[in-house]
Amino acid sequence: MASVKNVRGFVGAPEGVDPEKIPKIALSSGARLPCIGLGTFGNDRYKGEQIAEAVKDAISLGYRHIDCASVYGNEDCIGKSLNDLMARGFKREELWITSKLWNDKHAEKDVIPSCEKSLKDLQLNYLDLYLIHWPFSNFHAKGVDVSSRDPNAKPYIHENYMKTWRQLEKLVKMGLVKHIGTSNMTIPKLKLLLRDAEIKPVSNEFESHPHFQQPELFRFLVDNKIIPIAFSPIGSPCRPERDRTPEDTVDIEDPVIAAIAKRLNVHPAVVCVKWAIQRGQVPIPLSVNRSKYLANLQAAVSAPLTKEETKAIAGIDKNCRLVKGQVFLWKAGQSWEDLWDLEGAIVV
Repeated sequence: MASVKNVRGFVGAPEGVDPEKIPKIALSSGARLPCIGLGTFGNDRYKGEQIAEAVKDAISLGYRHIDCASVYGNEDCIGKSLNDLMARGFKREELWITSKLWNDKHAEKDVIPSCEKSLKDLQLNYLDLYLIHWPFSNFHAKGVDVSSRDPNAKPYIHENYMKTWRQLEKLVKMGLVKHIGTSNMTIPKLKLLLRDAEIKPVSNEFESHPHFQQPELFRFLVDNKIIPIAFSPIGSPCRPERDRTPEDTVDIEDPVIAAIAKRLNVHPAVVCVKWAIQRGQVPIPLSVNRSKYLANLQAAVSAPLTKEETKAIAGIDKNCRLVKGQVFLWKAGQSWEDLWDLEGAIVV
């Protein structure tokens, strides 16, 4: 694939999007987070090499934000892609790379080594953002079904979470991480973290798509200057089988989404991505299909949805959580709802 370099120094594929035109969110640190990223959670369906090739090509097309995690099992492959791109002229400071601490590494002694392992695998000297992947230290093996439980599972214990968070704060002070944040958190948990953290979270990664808009959590994040990063922004059609239930709905088949897609002459997934960006959250859709991840990127720079369309999408929220997290439950007889503090208090 041929690459080009224009007068602004953009190295990439000629059919791509100039990354300078991608809207960015300014942080108090002076850093700027691109308003769309490429997700890399595909270990249930794709080999690491496939994900890494998509990352390499996506960056050549104009992506500058890549969302990774140690548990995805592909950071070593992605590191080879990043190293190759930098050898071709891409600069580290142009990229925003996120990784995450997995549940079995919450112990104080494990946090810094786990981050260092991600850095080594990704062949980087620092991460732009490091997240605690789940607020629970409960472990599950790869490929387990929805009934699997960690025999040592525990509820959220704020004292323990703060011990883990203090290690993330150390990573910032060590220069290994530029920013730290959370993932899969609820409002009650975030309130405690904001109260006790020395270095506040700059972002929370959470499930959000037109059929699951989480307006209260979204508003809480915005009000507290925490950037909302949205996983499963098109409704996670490739999520693991364990996360599927008969009640699940399909965003990209919604008549409202389909009608807007028809007007724009795009795939319905692109409408979901455009909605997320216009709402003020940062979508991180995954695809290994070039036409799809290019179309998602183009959504960030094409004409916005109309006010009528955004209002119509606001009206199709079905409160349909797709990634329910049952494998992280800690005692018998629980429902997945207990993970999410639906009554406004932490469930123990």
